[in-house]
Amino acid sequence: MPVNSAADLSLLVVRVSVAIVLVAHGYNHMALGGRMAGTARWFEGLGMRPGILHAWLASLTEVGAGTLLALGAVTPVACAGIIGTMVVAWVTNHRQNGFFIFRPGEGYEYVMTLTFVAVGLAGVGAGRWSVDRGLGWFDPPGWPGLLTATVLGFGGAAALLATFWRPAR
Repeated sequence: MPVNSAADLSLLVVRVSVAIVLVAHGYNHMALGGRMAGTARWFEGLGMRPGILHAWLASLTEVGAGTLLALGAVTPVACAGIIGTMVVAWVTNHRQNGFFIFRPGEGYEYVMTLTFVAVGLAGVGAGRWSVDRGLGWFDPPGWPGLLTATVLGFGGAAALLATFWRPAR
């Protein structure tokens, strides 16, 4: 297989840029603004109960999945974490506000983009400049990674919502 440095650099740029967004978002929930107590109250208001459990779960998933994605380590599992977290956010907070994030209540364009970038990365893999390539994990990329990420991500989100989401009527 010929080396394609442009493709590998492109995958690295996408992985790291998405990772920065996720790690910063998770860190913000944990340490800035209202910190975990404020994030927990917000989750409770969205109907995710108990709020403190979901605040920690979402924040640690964002930081952990972002870190794994930056490294290109266990990329389909990192992508599953991104998919699951973003789908829950999409359903509980963003879908009813329309597409554009600048609309009142924040639309779903942001979480939709992160969801489908994660789906795409799960299928094409982390590239040559990754831990996955170095260790031979999910190499070559393809259906196993894509199926792992989509089943775990969408399935995990569905299970979490069915079990814990109790929005106000």
